[in-house]
Amino acid sequence: MNTLFDKIEDATSFVKARWNKAPRVGMVLGTGLGGLAKKIQIELEIPYEQIPHFPRSTSPGHHGRLICGNLEGVTIVAMDGRFHAYEGYSLAELTLPVRVFKALGSHFLFVSNACGGMNPLYRKGDIMLIDDHINLLGDNPLIGPNDDRLGVRFPDMSEPYDKGLLELATKVAMEKSVKVRTGTYVAVTGPCLETRAEYRFLRLIGADVVGMSTVPEVIVAVHSGMRVLGLSIITDMCFPDALEPVSVQEIIAVANRAEEPLSRLVCGVLEKLDLA
Repeated sequence: MNTLFDKIEDATSFVKARWNKAPRVGMVLGTGLGGLAKKIQIELEIPYEQIPHFPRSTSPGHHGRLICGNLEGVTIVAMDGRFHAYEGYSLAELTLPVRVFKALGSHFLFVSNACGGMNPLYRKGDIMLIDDHINLLGDNPLIGPNDDRLGVRFPDMSEPYDKGLLELATKVAMEKSVKVRTGTYVAVTGPCLETRAEYRFLRLIGADVVGMSTVPEVIVAVHSGMRVLGLSIITDMCFPDALEPVSVQEIIAVANRAEEPLSRLVCGVLEKLDLA
């Protein structure tokens, strides 16, 4: 039976056999950043189903391919579409691509998502820089035997989102006239959206936005020693006393409208990123 390390080696070797560069940045192009793939100078594109041990992406708006190439002069590897726990995958399975990013040479992880806004100061279509998170998935991708080759047994999570990258993104946002918020993301399993009572609870414990992804990938990135920049698009407002039904189609539509400023922000960060 293949260990996690073996699976990482298999997937990494598969990619390296077709692309011999070492990416500095790994990206998870979640909802709202799929259009950024069009800006990448693509050198290799692989459907997930061809990569050993990779899950399949089944969520709407997630294309399901690994892209290798260049963006703003930086060698990158990007997931065009991610995986979620509600698709039936374990957290270890859905975070395998982040492990592969690290094995390929990535020192940075840029991760994006669509989310519901609970902070009354936020508005639909806003971009939020994630500076902290709350894990309510009821699981952790690091549960089980620890392989010291991949990271330490008890990784410190006092700063999961790199302070230097947050400062850089804030500076770039001002220069590019991109309005950003900064706040805390809470991850829940989904796939159903939350009740009014649940939104009250999530806001009470300190969350500004809620979503169904990102946290497992960030935990694994921190475990792997990567520096993380997290970006959220607020696609619907989750105010319990004025709650209205929302559809996946509406969420994707709002995310698509925020795609241009978010892509501008990411490209600006890459331009100024110190890769040393």
